[in-house]
Amino acid sequence: MSVSRTCLCCVKYLMFIFNLIFWLGGCGLFGVGVWLSFTQAEFSSLPLSFPSLSAANLLLVAGGITMVTGFLGCLGALKEQRCLLFTFFVILLLLVLTEVTLMVVIHIFHDKLDSKAQGELKDGMKIYKSDPGLEKSWDNVQKMFKCCGVTNKTDWYDVLNGTLPSSCCSVGTDQCVDGWSEPCYQKARQWLLDNIPSVLGFGVCIGVVQILALVFSMLMYCQILCAEKHLD
Repeated sequence: MSVSRTCLCCVKYLMFIFNLIFWLGGCGLFGVGVWLSFTQAEFSSLPLSFPSLSAANLLLVAGGITMVTGFLGCLGALKEQRCLLFTFFVILLLLVLTEVTLMVVIHIFHDKLDSKAQGELKDGMKIYKSDPGLEKSWDNVQKMFKCCGVTNKTDWYDVLNGTLPSSCCSVGTDQCVDGWSEPCYQKARQWLLDNIPSVLGFGVCIGVVQILALVFSMLMYCQILCAEKHLD
């Protein structure tokens, strides 16, 4: 076996291993998204800007894309096809650039994004009494997190004519006078950060694997190209 062929085999199997890890990582992200969706099923009528719901959807999308991309990379490595490798490289490059852009945007505009999400939730509160599904979701959120309103319990005053829903107080209270003081948006956000910290570290590991997969896919593409020219 020639030296170039030996190098190609090494790169091939390394790329396959990294893409297999990448694919398994996608399965993990998708699984966490499914788990989060099921745990938040009681809040499903709330706007998607609610922290835990938006995180669940983000993980489902990211996990699905990662699984497909990882499978494409594994297939390209085993088949040694330039077309598959180039397609994989382009998709993965776009994915990495999108992730970096998204992180920068969230970091820079996180205050504005929070304000917009809170505004959407407050707008949704206006149909609390006319939408049974939304009413049930808000009651479940407030009972679970022992919170009241989006940013303050006074958010309900404009909706319920200066009163609070019974779910703003302890279970079994027919009429709520002085509800919980903590806002639901911050409580839900903190719950999310407390329950899935490992996902952040896991995401960093997936990012490293993405970069390595990009490098090895380009190396393999170049080696296959050189080998084809050598044969010609």
